[in-house]
Parts: sequence; C-alpha cells; structure tokens
Amino acid sequence: MTSPLLEVGRVTKAHGLRGEVQVDLVTDRRERMVAGAVFDTDRGPLVIESTRPHQGKWLVLFQGYTDRNRAETLAGVVLRAERVEDPDALWVDELIGTEVVEIDGTARGRVVSVLENPAHDLLELDSGRLVPVVFIRSCEGGVTTVDAPDGLFDFS
Repeated sequence: MTSPLLEVGRVTKAHGLRGEVQVDLVTDRRERMVAGAVFDTDRGPLVIESTRPHQGKWLVLFQGYTDRNRAETLAGVVLRAERVEDPDALWVDELIGTEVVEIDGTARGRVVSVLENPAHDLLELDSGRLVPVVFIRSCEGGVTTVDAPDGLFDFS
C-alpha cells in the first residue's frame, strides 16, 4: 500500500515574463525543490525545470510553462508529493486523532489539529488546550506521549 500524497505547497501567482511562478511551501524539506522533482496536482504532474529562493518563498519554472500567460493558469494549484522517508519525523496526519498522554499516564485529550506558530507548532486538543510539539516524546499506536512542564494544562 502506498502512503497518501502530502500537500507540500501551493502556486500563488506568476512572477515575471518567462513563466516562473511563486510557490508557498508548507514543508521544510528543501530537497523537494530541485530540478526534475515532480509534484502531483489536480491538473496532472508538474516537473520542476529550475527553482530559486526569493523573499521567503520559491520562484519555480515548471517544464512546459515558458511564458507569463501559461504561468498565470497555475495560480492556486496545490502541489502534492510522496512522504519523505525519515524515521525521526513527526507527520501532521499521524498526530491528528491521537490521544495525548503525559509521561505519568494522565490523559489530556485528542489532537484535533496542528497549528503553525513562530516558536514551535502547537497541538490543538479537543479540550481547547495547546501543547507545543517540542514536548512530544513519542507518537505510536494512536498515543502521543508528552513531557509537559508543570502548569501547562492548568486553566487560569
């Protein structure tokens, strides 16, 4: 069984006259942005011809998109790719729905989403509580074990 494709970015707009587009990535895996890399889209595969970082985003030239008019048709296209094999990685889709348990066995709720945060991403629990991902010690068998500091789960 193959793993589901992950959303790794989105084309936001055309850039310049030669077919480049601006891409917002939602992955930190820079190896996805190399010439020859293929993204799956609702329009079929897109193959990277060249890329370059630009103001916190990426400028990408896809094969077959050699002018601005063609590039403009890609605005809004979601880019998907296979999961990168990394035994140390925590994947958002694996965290959603898991039960959060402290090291002492205290259950704290179920993960309903993972929120982006400048310091560290946050697990949002069904109770409304937020847990920084840096406190995760393991995620196995539907259980995410956290080593949270005292007071993290206390309400004011």
